[in-house]
Amino acid sequence: MSAVVTQGMPPEIAITLARLGRGIDPVGTATLYASLQEPEPYENVIVMRDIAYGDQPRQLLDLFASTVPGERKRKPVLMFVHGGGFSSGDKHIPGSPFYDNVTLWAARHGFVGVNLTYRLVPQAVWPSGAEDVGSALRWVLANIGRHGGDPARVYLMGHSAGAVHVAGYISHPRLHVKSGSGLAGAILISGLYDLMARQIMPPELAYFGADPACHAERSSLAGLLEQPTLPPLLLAAAELDPPAFLAEFEGLRKALAQAGNTDVQSLILPQHSHLSEVFSINTADTMLSDAIAAFAHAA
Repeated sequence: MSAVVTQGMPPEIAITLARLGRGIDPVGTATLYASLQEPEPYENVIVMRDIAYGDQPRQLLDLFASTVPGERKRKPVLMFVHGGGFSSGDKHIPGSPFYDNVTLWAARHGFVGVNLTYRLVPQAVWPSGAEDVGSALRWVLANIGRHGGDPARVYLMGHSAGAVHVAGYISHPRLHVKSGSGLAGAILISGLYDLMARQIMPPELAYFGADPACHAERSSLAGLLEQPTLPPLLLAAAELDPPAFLAEFEGLRKALAQAGNTDVQSLILPQHSHLSEVFSINTADTMLSDAIAAFAHAA
């Protein structure tokens, strides 16, 4: 099943992204979208920063909740896990709108938003990222009700390395903090899921280890296919993603379909690049955010 998307990319951005091609350019792509994002302070949204979900320095999360009067019903929760090639990235850099834009969009569209960061290589290797996702989820399940969220409706969204960690959490039941993963759904955006499918890139070797004998078990693909029950999934990738990400998107989509998993939605985001797909959230370009909202409503 494919999600419906709405075109909304400004033409000048489409031209620049096409010129950048399949390369990953954090500074250039952020520059394209930063001026389209809402600056702090955020009207009618309370932001609670650097809440500890563990005892390590990077085990922190930010929480975004609407303060619009009269909103008493408990809301679904959108948890976002950033990318960064396993060795970099953060939930928020002061002065930058990223990745506040994801959880700000969530707070403005009927969710409680949670933005988390996690331990990085070389200090932390597999399965630290998936473990941190589970630890943050444990905190959310225990505490989100006090902030207007519904612990029975938690959606976990990861981008790039963040998608790897989300998939790693779901695919390894021993890491689950609750039977059946504790999720109402998961959103995997431009991730890598099968270490056996291609030549492994250096960032993956740094996180998963260089021993090929471990790669099949540490990949998420086998675990996703073997579990009797998966949460509903939304798979996304960008038209201008590097080829490995598009191949992994298609490989996971096909494998899940062949395994008979029908509760999967998928889409390729036209004209978007590996970073623009997430940097565009909370702008007039609603390709991905429309799909997220529809997925959570249907799941």
